[in-house]
Amino acid sequence: MSGALQAVFQNQRSFAAPPGQQEYITNGCFSWVAPAGVTSVSVVAVGRGGTGGSSQHTACCDCGGGGGGGGALAYTNNYTVVPGTSYAVRVSATISSFFINTSTVAANKGSNGATTGGGNGGTVAAGTGFAGGLGGGGRNSGSSQIAYGGGGGGAGGYAGAGGAGGAGSGSGGSACGTAGTGGSGGGGAGGYLSSGSNAQSGGGGGGVGLLGQGSNGAGGTNAAGGGGGSSGATGTTGSTSGPGVVGGAYGGGGSGAGGRATGSYSGGAGGQAAVRIIWPGTTRSFPSTNTGNV
Repeated sequence: MSGALQAVFQNQRSFAAPPGQQEYITNGCFSWVAPAGVTSVSVVAVGRGGTGGSSQHTACCDCGGGGGGGGALAYTNNYTVVPGTSYAVRVSATISSFFINTSTVAANKGSNGATTGGGNGGTVAAGTGFAGGLGGGGRNSGSSQIAYGGGGGGAGGYAGAGGAGGAGSGSGGSACGTAGTGGSGGGGAGGYLSSGSNAQSGGGGGGVGLLGQGSNGAGGTNAAGGGGGSSGATGTTGSTSGPGVVGGAYGGGGSGAGGRATGSYSGGAGGQAAVRIIWPGTTRSFPSTNTGNV
């Protein structure tokens, strides 16, 4: 081999791609193709938040809906890939979201709230991470025909679980969600606390960001949305007209609906699921090593 050809060959062998990333933040099944020179990646997946429970009107009473559970967060680092090879990515509104499959890195969706009962937080199916927070229960109003929805659970974080949503409650009760725990989880939203005439829903649970570990999300109070952890979105404040409200992106639980004699209402949607891939995996890793935008 000539000296010139040998130099070209050696340059090709030593070629390394610059740092890069790819986000998937809409529902669907996708194929990610490893770019030239990329031989390892780090990946984070966040499950969708659960939908809040609907309220229910009966002849004897009204029941507020429970908040949806927060979605889990899972990550894996320095995972080997082959340049030019396609790898599956799933971002799901109904089941787990993953990179390659449910055995590589996968985060489960939070379960939906029910009439009066809050949903469970999603769990980590594969990889390292933490569960979403529990949705708060709705209030059964008895003969008053006014009931209040529970707050959505916060998304799981990079170093701790999402906060639990507060339960809907009458005057004098507790309606506070809890903060994300242990670092960077989304905060649980507040359930509604009042003895008034509004069929108030709870607030939406706080989401979690995709750029690595940051601060905890604060817990919401009195139908306030839970705070977003690690720069995730804060959940929406509860609605005085009855329907539940959406959880924060990514993975915050939707809130439970309020109820009254004039009708029943639907719970709020959970915060969007997502998958983010960064490279090279040898120098960029979750929860916080060079995980920002490049």
